[in-house]
Amino acid sequence: MMNLLEINKRIKQRPPFQMIERVLELEPNVSAKGLKNISVNEPYFAGHFPDTPIMPGVLLIESAVQLCSLVISSEENSNDDKIYVLLKVKDFKFLKPVIPGDTLIIDVSADIITAGSATFSAIISVDGKVRAKGSMLFTAIPRNSVYE
Repeated sequence: MMNLLEINKRIKQRPPFQMIERVLELEPNVSAKGLKNISVNEPYFAGHFPDTPIMPGVLLIESAVQLCSLVISSEENSNDDKIYVLLKVKDFKFLKPVIPGDTLIIDVSADIITAGSATFSAIISVDGKVRAKGSMLFTAIPRNSVYE
């Protein structure tokens, strides 16, 4: 549904920190399904862990966060004066390590989206098996307050 170039028009993250390479499904303000191919060349594998490379859990969460931002944002409000930032990660569980060669399928669903906050559930799987899952809370802040 959305390739890398289309995603780049909507999110600000870029490699090596861009965690969404393709959007397979997107229903604004409801849910999305995205894809990330895990390559042995990812820079974090050099130190996490050199002899047994495992994708850091915080980057699994970040992949879900980036996909959530696509669910919340739309082309109509891309110039909005507010942004949603991650406020809380709740009950995230890492059931099996993600390793080079895996293809992540990230599913996010909005539980609640209001003018001031958004709550999402996420499931991250490889080959149909859940690798990580949890919830995230976002809060809306004025864009111009980020560097105050």
